[in-house]
This record gives sequence, structure tokens and C-alpha cells, in this order.
Amino acid sequence: MAGQLLLLMFVSVTLGHAHFPPGHRLKPRLQRDRRNIRPNIVLILTDDQDQELGSMQAMNKTRRIMEEGGTSFSNAFVTTPMCCPSRSSMLTGKYVHNHNTYTNNENCSSPSWQRQHEPRSFGVYLNSTGYRTGTHTHTHTHRFKITNEYYLHLLCVCVCVCLRVSVCACAPKAFFGKYLNEYNGSYVPPGWREWLGLVKNSRFYNYTLSRNGVREKHGAEYPQDYFTDLITSESIRYFRSSKRLYPHRPVMMVLSHAAPHGPEDSAPQYSTAFPNASQHITPSYNYAPNQDKHWIMRYTGPMRPVHMEFTNMLQRKRLQTLLSVDDSVEQLYNMLVETGEVENTYIIYTSDHGYHIGQFGLVKGKSMPYEFDIRVPFFIRGPNVEQGTINPHVVLNIDLAPTILDIAGLDTPADMDGKSILSLLETDKPANSFQVTKKPMVWRDSFLVERGKLLHQLVERKEVSQEENSLPKYQRVKDLCQRAEYQTPCQQSGQKWRCVEDATGKLRLFKCKHEGGGANVVAGRQPPISVKSQLYRRDAKGGCDCDSRNLRPPRPFNKKPFFYKKKVKALKSYSRNRYSRSVAMTNSDSGNHTLGGGAEWPQPTGNGTEDEFSGMGGATVGVATPTSHKVTHRCSILPNTTVKCDTGVYQTLQAWKDHKLHIDHEIETLQTKIKNLKEVRGHLKKARPLQCDCNKYLYKSKLKNKLRYRGVGGHPFRKGGTRDKKAWLLKEQKRRKKMRKIIKRIRNNDTCSMPGLTCFTHDNQHWHTAPYWTLGSFCACTSANNNTYWCLRTINETHNFLFCEFATGFLEFFDLNTDPYQLMNAVSSLDQTVLHQLHVQLMELRACRGHKQCNPRTQAGGREHGSFDDYRLFEKRKWPRIKKPLSSRTLAEETVLTADWRTCRPMRELLCTSC
Repeated sequence: MAGQLLLLMFVSVTLGHAHFPPGHRLKPRLQRDRRNIRPNIVLILTDDQDQELGSMQAMNKTRRIMEEGGTSFSNAFVTTPMCCPSRSSMLTGKYVHNHNTYTNNENCSSPSWQRQHEPRSFGVYLNSTGYRTGTHTHTHTHRFKITNEYYLHLLCVCVCVCLRVSVCACAPKAFFGKYLNEYNGSYVPPGWREWLGLVKNSRFYNYTLSRNGVREKHGAEYPQDYFTDLITSESIRYFRSSKRLYPHRPVMMVLSHAAPHGPEDSAPQYSTAFPNASQHITPSYNYAPNQDKHWIMRYTGPMRPVHMEFTNMLQRKRLQTLLSVDDSVEQLYNMLVETGEVENTYIIYTSDHGYHIGQFGLVKGKSMPYEFDIRVPFFIRGPNVEQGTINPHVVLNIDLAPTILDIAGLDTPADMDGKSILSLLETDKPANSFQVTKKPMVWRDSFLVERGKLLHQLVERKEVSQEENSLPKYQRVKDLCQRAEYQTPCQQSGQKWRCVEDATGKLRLFKCKHEGGGANVVAGRQPPISVKSQLYRRDAKGGCDCDSRNLRPPRPFNKKPFFYKKKVKALKSYSRNRYSRSVAMTNSDSGNHTLGGGAEWPQPTGNGTEDEFSGMGGATVGVATPTSHKVTHRCSILPNTTVKCDTGVYQTLQAWKDHKLHIDHEIETLQTKIKNLKEVRGHLKKARPLQCDCNKYLYKSKLKNKLRYRGVGGHPFRKGGTRDKKAWLLKEQKRRKKMRKIIKRIRNNDTCSMPGLTCFTHDNQHWHTAPYWTLGSFCACTSANNNTYWCLRTINETHNFLFCEFATGFLEFFDLNTDPYQLMNAVSSLDQTVLHQLHVQLMELRACRGHKQCNPRTQAGGREHGSFDDYRLFEKRKWPRIKKPLSSRTLAEETVLTADWRTCRPMRELLCTSC
């Protein structure tokens, strides 16, 4: 007893000097009105489960437990409809643009993710709260009395808090199931003591698990290897052992199922279920092609019969896999009832994103910004959660982490973009005459849906082409001119462009003449000499004199080839027109001279700049425009670029053939000559003298400020400027990897893959469990490389719309009040003012950081002053709550209202049995 008193004295002194870091502050004492025992938290997550295609209709047990015993959210969404980005958002509470996991491959469980964002997941934040999320191994500690274990745990928490340790061994947490798509199983993520994570992507058989960092392979035997059943039994065993060893400590568990993700292997007892599944046939099913939508939707045509049959089979197999998840939820619930913990446990059920099966002609997949891909089921039950209620507020996957921290008594960290949803769940308590009137609750009505990288990313060394209904040029110029680098005068070092407002009030981009400022070029100045063509001049001492005053920086190493496709076409036209303008014909004026006659190009005037004289500008004195340019002895090119031959060519077939053969022979001769010239040029490049090389400017300290790669020299609309060598090497590695894939596909006779498209092949060997596919192989494309977008989704009392801007510049707008299935793109019905307002709101969300910026409440008709601070308040009960009728198997007797526990300080809670 004396030892326990000494321990209490030590705890009191140490905690008096303890400080909680920002974002970890516990709730104040005045807010407490919950139970003295903190609740357990169980998060159940499915993979690729839709809400719009009726998947929940197959899960009667889950609906009975979660809908009738808790609250369901009718407007639950994900911010990115892809597995790894969405799961990363759930763990960190952040949008994709803040945790930088853009796809299922890029930055998914990468070293950068492990270093920067994984240590800031909700599991790590829970370490300081004493939540048990770990070890179920049986040790000798269960022989201790509960009080001794209680005080030992108290001492451990005290040390962790005082030392500000981010990962505390006395506060473990448990994770069972799929983690991230590229997780390799070589480590246990921080914050989780008990870890059973799936290596790589979803599978039901023949997979590898990481059990606390040790790989564990599984086969194809049912039930011991079936993934859904395995993680269910492991989680139940862990919960029971935890409560037996530490009955006063709350448990936090995550069950992350693979269902209904592919390969859609169901348990044997459910292989004959749902023979006539048709919930996926919605009004948008096989609605294709869609000429008013973005590129992949225009490219995709109606499905073939084999595709439609596949969608029916796919829907059936997906529902079959969910029956095992339905059993899992029931087993978990029954275990909570048996242990007496159901009244003190928050259960959250949701999915990482939705899914589409045949919608708009897309055979299967996700990653689209439409309702079927971004809407998800979302249920929660627990203390003070109203039963049988549908809540219409907008909740997101980024709200999971703040909600879990709020349940544990922690404030939401400032860098998390989501908000806790507990304030939407609490039942109203009877007020008295002395109670202070609460402030009206503020909640978001708009959020961001994003997929992919920034606009200026290149695809296959080509800029992403702009589509026809993009924002007007003046709007893009206006957006660019908001940047600081375009608002300063050309005096700044390295500045290439600046914004200037002309006399009419329009903003225009002007190129700075040189880095020293915007002054005009000195009269009579010769065009700058390129470094690559600079002639070496030696002084009297025989040294190398490289004048740097007129040197122009070389073309960057990763610039586009000069003669790329569009350039060649333009150069041909330019050469032909320039030559036709320069060569005098026989019917020209007597004062004209041909180039062969010694005519010279006109020189620039003394007051002109280098940009004013380009060799193809203004009128030239003494040179007349010819009427035609003779190409062969029988054909000429007229000034309007049409070709005209003499009548003899068209009179007989033999004359036509003879002249065509003559032209073919001339072309072949010129091609041979060009080939020989290229070989000579290559030889000259290799045999270039090494002496006095002024091109090695990076090693000349005196030239570093004048000669450098023009990293910001490109026009803002010409995206894809120069990058450093490291980025270029990375791009080269990706190109080589793609070439290896192409070669492999050619060797395997894979004719399904197409450039720029994401396609898949399905055959009779794809599914290894019943029901089997027997209709042979087929190919289908589901997405495209340019399917990168940023969307504004708004739902409030007056508006329900989706506005999207794609990386190609294409715009989409759907009013879901009149078009709930998003069949028609109504962007053409918006005037420029509304379009501009939507664009501004979307740009603000794309740049938001933290929950104070990322949760806007818009005004009807647009946000006032264009700021997220101007929210419109609305009362908590303004929207009607729809009560569901309770069935004969009601859970009312199983759920009781409990006091508010979550705001108790941890030390007060640990030292006494009541708050």
C-alpha cells in the first residue's frame, strides 16, 4: 500500500509539469458528462463497396445492427474514389493534396509516406490516451491483481506524457486486414502494437500477412485461410483476451475487409446466392456514349452482350462476398453483447469508396467523380447515438480520424482537414432555465473531390491537350496574374513573365526581354549568340576568350525534340510560305532580285527590338509577293497553298503515273540525302573538339548568374517547363518500364492494352471459386491517363450539384435535383458569373489546409466575399430526421443512453473510479 501511495505522489508531481503538445489537448473538465469508463472503438471497413448499386440490400444482419441500433448518414462521401488515396485520407484525416498519395501506386506506402504522414495517423495520436490496440499474447501479467496492473499502466502513461514520447508501448492498438495497396509487410506502422496486415492488395486466398512484422503465408483452404473469416476470428480473440487481462482499459480495433474487392471469391456456402442480382441496373447503366462528358466517357461506347453478362455475374459475386462480412458484423456484435461491452462501444461501418458496374458503358471500376463512385455506406452506433435515425449532413472519409480522436477525448489536430461528427450524433438533453443557449452548429455543405496530380504534369512527353469547353483564356490569365511571381516588374532576377493591365482594363502576360529588367534592347544590337554556335576566339596569349555578354542559355536537356510532329508540320508550311514570299518569279517587278541574285535579308531598324525582327515580319522594301512557287517542272504551289499542275498531267493515266513516279523518286533521293546528312551530323557531334569548351557553364562560377537552365522561362500556358536532372532520370525510368511492359504484352500476344487507357482482360481462369465464368475472354477499358479532375460537390437546403474541372480543361456540371443520375452535362447552361464563382470556390478548396479552411458553408447563390470564413449558420434540427420503423428484432433493449465520459482528463480517470 505504501508503494502505491508513493506512486500516486510521483504521478501528481510529474503531471503537474506535463504539457500536452498542440493538437493533443484533452477536453476540459467542464465538458464532462459521460461515463467514467471510456468506450471501445471498432472501425469496420470494406473495400470497393457501393451505396448506389444496392450492396447494402444483401446485408440484412448489418442493417439490423447498424441502422436500427444506430444512425445512418444518407450523404456520406469519399474525397478520392481510389483505394490507397482514400485509405490514406482515413488514416490522416487529410485531403489527397495534403498527404500526396495520388494513386494506388504513386506514394502509396512509400518511404515518403512512412516518413512524413504515417507518424501522424490517428493510431499514433491515440497513444497518449491509454487505448489498448495491441497485444493479445498471453503473458504472466494476467496473474496480477487488477489494481496493480492499473497502477503499472498509470506509471507507463505518466512517463510517456512527461517525456512526450510519440509511440508509447503501454498504449497498443490493433489492426486486422488490408492496410494500403503497396504495403510490403516489412514493418509495423507506428501506433499499432497488435498488427495483422495484408501484404499488397486485396485477396481472399493465397495471400501473405504481416503478423507484427513477420510474414505469414496462407493457402486456399476454407475456412482457416478465408480472409474475411480469419481477421474476424483474430479480432474477436484479441478483444476477449484484452478485456480478460485489462478490463478497465478501452480497446480500439480496425477490421479492414477485402470484400467486395476482386477477385470476388465467396465462401462456399454462399456460392449459389443471388442468382438474379440486378440492383446494378440503374438509369445510367449502359448509357453510352456520352458526348457531353470528358474524354473517356466519349470514347466508351455501349457494352457488348458479353460485357453485360459479365456485369450481372460480377454483381452477383460481389454480393456473395459481402454475406461473409455480414456474418462478421453479427459475430462481432454478439461478442460485445456476451462481454457486456455493447453499451460502451462505438461501432463505425463504412467503405473506402464506391463502385460502378456498367454505368455509362464502363464495364467495372471506380475513380470517377460521379455518385456511384464517391457515395459510400456510413453507419455509427454507440453511447448517446440516436437509434434508427437517418442523418442528412455531409460526412466524409477525412472525418474518421477526427471522430475517433474526439471519442478518445482529444481535440482535432490543426493539420487535419476533417471534422468530428460526434456533434451531429448527440441526442438533445432537457434544458433548464439556467442553461446558457448553445450557439447554432456550423457544418459543411461543400467538399472537394480530387484525383491525380497538378495540371502541368506531362503525359508521354506531351502536354495534356485542352478540350473545347475549358475556362476562357481571360479567366486563366486572371488566375495566373494572382500569383506573386507575375505581379512584380521585370527587374527581378530570373523573372521571365509579368502581368500588365492594358488601357481597356484587361490583364495580359508580357515576356521580360532579359533578366536585367524590361528595358528595350540597345539600338543596333545583334541577335544573341547561342552558346552552342558560339565561335571560339583566341586572344594574343593563345587563351580562350568566351564573351558572356551576348550568350543565350542553351535549350534545356529535357526540352521537347525540335522536330516533333506538330512542329514539323508547321515548319513545312512556314518554309514553303517564306520561300514563296522571298523568291521572285518571272512576272515580278524589275526591281526584284532572287536569293541567287545576291538579295539580302532586310535588317532591323535602329529602334526595333530583337523580338520585332524575326525574319518573317513586316513588309520588305524591294521584294514583291510572287504569284506561285514552282515545285516540279509540271506542278506549282499557289499563294493560297493549293497545288496546280498543267493540264497534261490529268489528261492520261500514263502521264499521271509518270509524274507521280518522278515525285516518288525525288522524295526517295532527298530522304537518302537527309539520312546521310544526319549520319555526318552525328559524327561531328561525337568528334567535337574538347578544347576551350564554353558550354560547361555550370562549372564556371563567374557565369552561374548569367547562364543557367531556364526553369521558369516557359510561358505559363505552355506547361511542362524544364526540370532538374533527377526528375528527368525518374521520367526516363518510367519510360523504360513502360517499354518493358509493351514488349511483354507483345510477346504474350496481349492485344487488349491501348496507349493512354487503363484496360483489363477477363477469361475463364480469372475466378477460381464458384460461380465460374464460362463465356470466354474479352477486353474492356475502364479509365484513361487524362482522367485527372478536381470537383466541387455541394449539398444544402437549396442546391445539390457537382462541378468538375478536368486536367484537360474540360468542365462538367450536374444539377442532381433535376438529374440525379448525372446523365446530362449542364455546364453550357451556366453564365460566366456563376462559372467564375464555382471556379473560385474550387480553387480555394484545392489549396485548403486544416479543418478551419477545408469545411466551407456556402451561401445560396455563391459564397460571400469568396472566403471560407463567411459561413452561414443553421440550427442543428433544421433538417428533418427520418425515423425508421423498428422490426420485431429491435435492438432498443440492447442500447441504453450513457453519460458523457469522453472529456474526462486521463489522470483523473486513471486515479479514481468515477469522474
